[in-house]
Amino acid sequence: MTGKESSRNKKYAAAGIVLILSSGALGLAARKIDGFGNLYAETVYPVLVRIIGTAAGVLPFSVSEAGLYILIAACIIYGIMFRKQPARLISRTLCFVGILLFSYMANCGVNYYRLPFSAYAGMERRESSGEELFEFCEYLTAKVNEYGDYAGKMLSTREYGREGVRAMGKLGEEYPVLGGFYPRPKALGISWVLSVQQLSGIYSPFTIEANYNRDMVSYNIPHTLCHELSHLKGFMREDEANFIGYLACIESEKGEFQYSGYMLGWIYATNALAGEDMKRYVELYGELDERIKEDLRENSAFWNRYDGRVAKAADKVNDTYLKMNDQEDGVKSYGRVVDLMLAHYRKMEKKS
Repeated sequence: MTGKESSRNKKYAAAGIVLILSSGALGLAARKIDGFGNLYAETVYPVLVRIIGTAAGVLPFSVSEAGLYILIAACIIYGIMFRKQPARLISRTLCFVGILLFSYMANCGVNYYRLPFSAYAGMERRESSGEELFEFCEYLTAKVNEYGDYAGKMLSTREYGREGVRAMGKLGEEYPVLGGFYPRPKALGISWVLSVQQLSGIYSPFTIEANYNRDMVSYNIPHTLCHELSHLKGFMREDEANFIGYLACIESEKGEFQYSGYMLGWIYATNALAGEDMKRYVELYGELDERIKEDLRENSAFWNRYDGRVAKAADKVNDTYLKMNDQEDGVKSYGRVVDLMLAHYRKMEKKS
């Protein structure tokens, strides 16, 4: 190894270490300094969305998906080419890991420590009685049946993206914290990658993109789009993203989106009801339009095809990831969406 090569390796390694330490400093500041996460999410992060999100949004395909495939191929080729130069491989790997960690923390990690959406929306989460839950489930059953004509209906990828952005923009008129610019969401070219992990969508912090699974049953897609777009406003909690997705869909002017919102709301709420009173759950399920029941059966069949070791491993990773970001309930935190939907329902009842 020449002196010049050694110097270059040290520079790459040093850059990686600086980026890793900077990532740690950002994370520590978010955890320990009151208001830092909120200030960052409201000032710095929107600028990053504008710059990186706009750049990635110019292309019609998922940049993060294409980047993943290119990265895997490049790593293999690079590793083979320089397999006899371990110092070079280690220094470049360290630098690359630093870039990924810093990108993640800057575009995602800090946002876990901002104020929750419920604080901006004035939603009062509290314990609800079984009767309140049942009444809400009755309401959702009626609403799902009202939009039953949209069961099984699909929109084009362009229409989904356009309406997802429009629906979130409309919601931003009611809740200004959700207003402003949204890059268009994108379907993965090879959605199998998400299906085997039992994922309907994913937010890429490295390209600030909202990606979704195009293969799943159609009623999942609008809610997933809006869920992932809510992450682009800095709301990273899964329960709150589910709630924002629900609100955006039911307030959309597109029937496919309204059906999706009420359908996902029905599923979350009646799952909670089933845990409390299975007899009442069966009663409400029996009231569903047969077309809606068919959608539910197709959805179960779709995900059951991918319910294997990869899905279980992905669920374990996701659970650990959520807990690392102070969502102590892990994947159970998804159940909190019912509390938020009930709070919204009570708020609407008071207005009517």
